[in-house]
Amino acid sequence: MSEEKTPGAATARPGRRTPLVIAAVAIVAAIGVTAAVGLGGDDKPSGSGSSVAEVSGITESTRAATVLDRPFTKPALVLTDTKGEKYDLRERTKGKPTLIYFGYTHCPDVCPLTMSNIAIAKKKLPKADQDKLQVVFVTTDPERDTSAELAKWLPAAGDPSFTGLTGDFSAIQAGAKQIGIGIDPPKKEKDGSVVSMHGAQVIAFSPTTDQGYVLYGEDATVDDYAKDLPKIIKGENP
Repeated sequence: MSEEKTPGAATARPGRRTPLVIAAVAIVAAIGVTAAVGLGGDDKPSGSGSSVAEVSGITESTRAATVLDRPFTKPALVLTDTKGEKYDLRERTKGKPTLIYFGYTHCPDVCPLTMSNIAIAKKKLPKADQDKLQVVFVTTDPERDTSAELAKWLPAAGDPSFTGLTGDFSAIQAGAKQIGIGIDPPKKEKDGSVVSMHGAQVIAFSPTTDQGYVLYGEDATVDDYAKDLPKIIKGENP
């Protein structure tokens, strides 16, 4: 991941967090047992708001998707969408296959790449499945990422159908923690640049249970999503 800073633009450095997940998955694959991984330091069940989740043993080390034995509960987030209207995440995505990602519009690399990969993969789906899939982008930089800014950025970086959410940073941070994603407040440095650190995971939620069983890291490709999305839309694990 690039850590280059540009004046006035935030720099995403999710690569410092996601290796914690990736390394744990590699260990699980090697020893074939269930392990607990996450960004936090406690050992509460994932549904209780902890950042820890159990990861299934993986037989294919190259598989992009990590299937969780203990799924995440969808965050209780009520934020503002690109139209400036209230958006209750649980209510609006209930019973729908949903991908959730936390990032920001000034991100120079991983955020737009992730949105682009998902958008391209989505276009490969039958129209009926495209209409079912919900993709929610929650900003980690709400001070700059207003509803209007998200409305301009999301169609270009991803797809016009994607939902962009902004709001109070503390609420966003708490919601991210509920699904094992760590984010820090954007920090302005002496040179005028703004540095933001956030986890780069995409969490997929099942339409049948509204639980997050599948996790993707920043290295997931268009082909990875294209292969897995048909199953996720049906409520199946990859």
